[in-house]
Amino acid sequence: MADTAALNGINGLRHIRRSPASHLAAALEAGSIEGTVVLREGPFRTMVGLRVDPRSEEGARVVAVAGGLPLRCGDVGGADGVRVLWLGPSEFLVVASEDVHDSLGGTLIDSLTAALGGAPGQVVDLSANRTTFELSGTRARAVLEKGCSLDLHPRSFPPGTALSTEVGNIPVVLEKTGKESFRIFPRASFADFLGRWLLDAMREYASPEVP
Repeated sequence: MADTAALNGINGLRHIRRSPASHLAAALEAGSIEGTVVLREGPFRTMVGLRVDPRSEEGARVVAVAGGLPLRCGDVGGADGVRVLWLGPSEFLVVASEDVHDSLGGTLIDSLTAALGGAPGQVVDLSANRTTFELSGTRARAVLEKGCSLDLHPRSFPPGTALSTEVGNIPVVLEKTGKESFRIFPRASFADFLGRWLLDAMREYASPEVP
């Protein structure tokens, strides 16, 4: 009975939540061109701010939970649907699906906290702090290059790379997830501005190319 009540509560919570860019859903769909450039919001991911020395004993325990900690700027670690993005020598952003969040029946945050134990470090739930934009297609890189100073050529920014940068003057973490796909992690308060900026940057690709 208790489990049923908890499940009903979780389903109710999912029903009433609104993601930071949910009001742009129709515009994102209308402004996307399959195969050329597609922009979607990937809402409600579990995100955890993690501070730990990756070479310490507690770092090894965290690795057992998260699947690996990146050791260099730009690297991405993790396993089994959990990605760990490098933010600093001992600072990371852990990103996973929403169902691993403790409040939804998962154990990720509690497990990371337990792995850290009483050692110096930090585990902070940042799930409501950021949202995710997913940008893909043959023109995805060209769109980002309009407002990002990083060298996004594959030789410098291959799949499996994530860096803190700015897109459209908005601070973000930018991850390359595939040959023509990116994830952009802005703070929730910037979701509206960045979503509209990306749509505007995509606009020139909404019309057929002139031969």
